[in-house]
Amino acid sequence: MNAVIAAAAELQAVCDAEGWRHCLIGGVALQRWGEARETVDVDLTLLTGFGDEARYIARLTAIFAGRIPDAAAFALANRVLLLRTDTGVGLDVALGGLPFEARTIERSSTFRYPPDVHLRTCSAEDLVVLKAFADRPRDWADIEGILIRQAGSLDWASVRHELAPLLELKEAPELLERLEQLRQRIGV
Repeated sequence: MNAVIAAAAELQAVCDAEGWRHCLIGGVALQRWGEARETVDVDLTLLTGFGDEARYIARLTAIFAGRIPDAAAFALANRVLLLRTDTGVGLDVALGGLPFEARTIERSSTFRYPPDVHLRTCSAEDLVVLKAFADRPRDWADIEGILIRQAGSLDWASVRHELAPLLELKEAPELLERLEQLRQRIGV
């Protein structure tokens, strides 16, 4: 089994055992929805809300090692807990609290990865939103792969509905136009 998929399964098993609401995002979700590319870590959104993050952080840091000194303090300040498995695979746990993050988890579904590992990932639409918001060059390449692979099956009203307010918060509304231009260029 691929080390990243095994790490994703290990992290998901902890979240499931705790009864925590979560879903995988990033490269693992991209393997489901877009053009697969090598990924070296696992990205997961864990719905912690605001004010109770320390409880989640304490449990996760009791199981997984931190990737940086004082990973717990970093997580409380930045809402991302940077961990690693015993095999060295990085785990980036986003401490979710926004309504969009809760809806992303609600819309998530399971998918079977080889050999027979069932992982909960975000929807293709939410992955487009997350990647457009991140706005890194590789994210735009990933979005292009999602658009090509998913062709006419994406719910663009949902993408626009979720992305527009996030881009307003980021003060980058022009990224919505960039997404529309990419969509038109690809013809979907």
